[in-house]
Amino acid sequence: MTLDDYILAHTEPEPEYLYKLWRATNLHTIHGRMASGHLQGRLLKMLVKMIRPKNILEIGTFSGYSAISMAEGLDDDGRLYTFEINDEMEDFTRPWIEGSEVADKIHFIIGDALKEAPKLGIEFDLAFMDGDKRTYRDCYEMVMSILRPGGFILADNTLWDGHVVDHTYDRDHQTQGIENFNDYIAADPRVEQVILPLRDGLTLIRKK
Repeated sequence: MTLDDYILAHTEPEPEYLYKLWRATNLHTIHGRMASGHLQGRLLKMLVKMIRPKNILEIGTFSGYSAISMAEGLDDDGRLYTFEINDEMEDFTRPWIEGSEVADKIHFIIGDALKEAPKLGIEFDLAFMDGDKRTYRDCYEMVMSILRPGGFILADNTLWDGHVVDHTYDRDHQTQGIENFNDYIAADPRVEQVILPLRDGLTLIRKK
């Protein structure tokens, strides 16, 4: 048994529906590894249970795994608004979201969250950033403008397969976007932050 196997064996089991979604994502999409998966999915649910947000904003739905995981942790009156800019994902993702037990808590929107999320007129308690890494800093500023004081941002992929410390990737635009974001957050007096070395890096940010 590997350490990863041990961790999963001692973590809340992955729901069968989410396992089927994870498998389908890996079989039928090009970038299947982008789905959160068992460990991160259970962490997202746990964080929602701890924070107890009324409104969650997700930027980057992909196949819907993280959206469903977070919605599982919501109270009955909680809502999650998830944006996916790639309209080619809609035919795959929408049936999985609508077929889940938490479908009534999820609003799945095809569009650019940077432009469309502020138009909702909602003050969010929690945001999960998992969109285009090249625009992370712009995305962060948008989220900060509609996040309540004391609210939380979860930023995914902030270690970027270790590329943030590998000079081979210095000219890669996605890596540059992540590095710029990480440096910016570290120096931002408006927030407190910690990077968790989970999967590809997950930064927990609290707006003061």
